[in-house]
Amino acid sequence: QVQLVESGGGLVQPGGSLRLSCAASGSIFRINVMGWYRQAPGKQRELVANIISVGGTVYADSVKGRFTISRDNAKNTLYLQMNSLKPEDTAVYYCNAVVTTYERRTFGSWGQGTQVTVSS
Repeated sequence: QVQLVESGGGLVQPGGSLRLSCAASGSIFRINVMGWYRQAPGKQRELVANIISVGGTVYADSVKGRFTISRDNAKNTLYLQMNSLKPEDTAVYYCNAVVTTYERRTFGSWGQGTQVTVSS
């Protein structure tokens, strides 16, 4: 019953910027942590960044200094600001949330993914 809807992906030139958004909806009692993952063709899905309920953040080494994760708690929305994009950032980006529902079940939920392509 919990849905994550992503937006903001697209085609951008190297050095450009994109902002991804992920809106969570459903029987949400609390979102404990939200994060972004990505998967490039032929590669494992990897953590890009996450943010916990108290605001602490974790970034993959490959994106530190270039990407910023943030959230709007009132809107249950997660953002990923991506600057100085590189071709190796090309991947499908997935939103993930660890959610506690009104039934007090806690589980991870995934978005549908949004394609980010960095190419000249």
